[in-house]
Amino acid sequence: MRAGNARLRWGQRAGLVLIGAAGALSHAPFDIAPFVFVPLIAAFWTLARAMRWQDAFWNGWAIGIGYFGATVTWITEPFQVDAAVTGWMAPFALVLLALLLGVFWAIAMAASYRSHMRPVALLVALTAAEMARAYVFTGFPWASPPQALVGVLGGQGLAWGGPHGMMFVMALAAAIMALSPVLWVRGATALATLSACLLPVFSEPAPLTPHVVRLIQPNAPQHEKWDREKIPVFIDRQIDFTASSAVPDLVLMPETALPYLVETAGPVFDVLADAARGAPIVLGIQRRQDDAYFNSLVHLDAAAQVTQTYDKHHLVPFGEYMPAEWLFRRITVGGLAQRAQGGYSAGAGPALMDLGALGKALPLICYEVVFAQNLRGVPERPDFLMNLTNDAWFGTRSGPQQHLAQARMRAIEQGLPMLRAANTGISAVIDPQGRILDYLALNTAGYLDVALPEPGAATLYSRIGDLPFALFLLVAAIALWIAKQRTVRRGPLT
Repeated sequence: MRAGNARLRWGQRAGLVLIGAAGALSHAPFDIAPFVFVPLIAAFWTLARAMRWQDAFWNGWAIGIGYFGATVTWITEPFQVDAAVTGWMAPFALVLLALLLGVFWAIAMAASYRSHMRPVALLVALTAAEMARAYVFTGFPWASPPQALVGVLGGQGLAWGGPHGMMFVMALAAAIMALSPVLWVRGATALATLSACLLPVFSEPAPLTPHVVRLIQPNAPQHEKWDREKIPVFIDRQIDFTASSAVPDLVLMPETALPYLVETAGPVFDVLADAARGAPIVLGIQRRQDDAYFNSLVHLDAAAQVTQTYDKHHLVPFGEYMPAEWLFRRITVGGLAQRAQGGYSAGAGPALMDLGALGKALPLICYEVVFAQNLRGVPERPDFLMNLTNDAWFGTRSGPQQHLAQARMRAIEQGLPMLRAANTGISAVIDPQGRILDYLALNTAGYLDVALPEPGAATLYSRIGDLPFALFLLVAAIALWIAKQRTVRRGPLT
């Protein structure tokens, strides 16, 4: 009998993996936003029926494994760039990442089990788990449920509560749809949720400034980007695109646009400055300082002089640097994206770049745009956001599209336009409400002249950040614990 029950439970959990995987349909390349509620509803439904905390844990893990595993399948792509050396790691990377991310939801489910108010406890715990994903071990908030809403009306809530406030609201809606004893309340919540997931943003796009920015997309596949025979081709493309058409107010090139160090790139800087015909240039490049290497971007003036430098500060673990490097060096495993022995060093932190008449920009290099907290810590509000990235690492399907969705999240949260220059795409101009005004398609070479949108009003989230909501979750968790202790002391009613 016990063996039969165990088989039934594990069979049910296999079904929960599939239910979790259905949530991936809400993210790119599918973008069917309502599906994001499928795993959330399943979490509340199964917790209400769990008989042991172990069941709650395993059920939550199954749902999380399915959701994250199906959404982040692109994680296998970087290992295929040099498949002969790193291809064997790809399936392990996907499985381990899905298991790790799923644990956050599993812990939230198990921690909520013993509460006498399980739905409320899970509402708090699941939101806290998603917040923890953004911070713990440097964070990895990719595929957060609010990411699915950037293209619809519901996503505008990011301006008020940020990703974690939106997660709380989404989890609350899922709890009501799963458990409300009042049918009309459940139906009204489902209707409102469906509307928020399907309706577009109705307001007019932000007004445009008179300033024109040229976004350069050289389309250098990652396996060719550092090929000595192909390097001149990609550099010539960027020079030609820079020299094309009328002179813009700014030329923006992607992350590591040039395969040199700043210290040796002077001759290429001169050629680019001539092609720009007086327009300033911002481009991604590596630099060395003493024995440290940085993934950086630089501002070139009309005389090809580097006037400003920004160093990436939120680096990709196992990509740009190796945690526990001493261990992985023994098995000859190095960071995938690092170009220097020992990987990159982290920059000092967020910083503004003064671009004259265009205003001040907050630069974000690639992975940094994934983190809402990376847009804080500067002394004043920028006029726009600037994301230079090399999404060639992410493959040709879901990875670059999901990365773009996160850039749109940051624009909504801050009420600021975003200029995005990507090596293989998707380069885009995004308005303060997260709408794409123009873009260059994935895996195409070209340039795009775009008018810089005006910044919107400062949003509530841009003013308060994550701390107030983190304190709210902490107070809610303490209140639930106190209520549980009082219930235990009183004992069951007779």
